[in-house]
Amino acid sequence: MDGFDARTGVILMAATNRPDILDPALLRPGRFDRQVVIDRPDLEGRKGILSVHARGKPLDASVDLEVIARRTPGFTGADLANVINEGALLTARRGKQAVTMLELEEAIDRVVAGPERRTRLISEREKKIIAYHEAGHALVAYVLPNADPVHKISVIPRGRALGYTLTLPTEDKFLITRRELVDELAMLLGGRVAEEIHFGDITTGAQNDLDRATKIARQMVTEYGMSDRLGPLTLGQKQDQVFLGRDFASHPDYSDQVAFEIDSEIRILIDEAHDEALEILTEHHPKLDVIADRLIEKETIEKDELVSLLDGLVKRPQRSNGQGAGVAVARRSSGQARPKKGPIS
Repeated sequence: MDGFDARTGVILMAATNRPDILDPALLRPGRFDRQVVIDRPDLEGRKGILSVHARGKPLDASVDLEVIARRTPGFTGADLANVINEGALLTARRGKQAVTMLELEEAIDRVVAGPERRTRLISEREKKIIAYHEAGHALVAYVLPNADPVHKISVIPRGRALGYTLTLPTEDKFLITRRELVDELAMLLGGRVAEEIHFGDITTGAQNDLDRATKIARQMVTEYGMSDRLGPLTLGQKQDQVFLGRDFASHPDYSDQVAFEIDSEIRILIDEAHDEALEILTEHHPKLDVIADRLIEKETIEKDELVSLLDGLVKRPQRSNGQGAGVAVARRSSGQARPKKGPIS
């Protein structure tokens, strides 16, 4: 990188997904001294990317790319290209002449959760468990004031999940509040709690939900400074030795007493989320039955139908500044449409 004649006009460019592990010598002045961050596209960016990939595709007059862009927050350019291509493939398989919104909606589900696996045989009892599990996620998310709106619920197996509840933010998010994180914890535990209430037992279907909830709670305590007891501290220094075959590892920089308090705070967050989900689903058990029965009958419930089924249900009021205070933290990326996955979801 040294010794080039300034008159030759050589410009050296490089790209990486891991700027955190670069040798500082590479970033000194005169070398790679300008960094350009290319993040996930925003709404306008997604509209533009969709327009590019839609060129030459026979789109029906009903297709509105702005609607597709709004329903794909956090998607990368490759994800959006995949949506258009999957939509075209589905159109061809169904013998249609033009891609409609139906195919594009199905394509989004394929990109998010994988293709349908209707060949997987599920017993009636397991299907009922899955239906109540997903209904629990959806009902808790619907009632809580800071949870992302439910876009679709399904008990059709996709990818590795036996069912899924898809929530979508109403807009791109780059910050997330403590209230939103607390509501997300309750929503993630809603599926397990629904199993407890209706069947008096729990299954392994909540494995991924528990993993995600524990990770969020730990981040709230150790990274985001959202613990009232421990205060605004970052606990645990991350080190990386990727060139030695290792990835990120968190090394404790605190005492055993603080480690005990961290575990206690995580337990409190999870227990409070569980109790809130339990309170909501116990109070609205009849609505839980309605959603589960409709899922067993139709296998999929869209947003508008869910709103109709829960007509008259009032959202919970905002919490006081004690629990779930509105402390904002930076997301690692914009909010992305992701289903609540797991062996069930």
